[in-house]
Amino acid sequence: MVNSIGSSVDDAESSFYEALQNSDLERLMACWADEDEVFCVHPGGPRLVGLGAIRAAFDAMFSNGNLRIQAQLVRKIDSMTCAVRSVRERIDILTHEGPVTAFVLATNVYFKTPQGWRMVAHHASPGAANEAQDITEVPPVFH
Repeated sequence: MVNSIGSSVDDAESSFYEALQNSDLERLMACWADEDEVFCVHPGGPRLVGLGAIRAAFDAMFSNGNLRIQAQLVRKIDSMTCAVRSVRERIDILTHEGPVTAFVLATNVYFKTPQGWRMVAHHASPGAANEAQDITEVPPVFH
């Protein structure tokens, strides 16, 4: 299955979110480029540089139980060798107090490598539930 990851940018993105959904660390790590400078930032966390640091962070996240992550409102910028995805992630977490829903705004960057499309950066920031609409134009300013 690892060989099929990254035949297209959309395939790479789908593989990443399926791996998150299934807490599949090996599949998730197969989505990343084999580069020293790949990086990941989780909401409120430090910048994780390199595959070892990224693996350790996702391994710790997966040890806390399954996450239900749904990519929503995907915006795309593609070129021949680089692709950027801006995604709102809806995360449903089962806590001792009951289910909790959180929203995260993420930017995923992919490069076309000899192995196919691979992630080189994932940067996530806390989002708000009411961010259902993108702001696409600057509102007029009246003086």
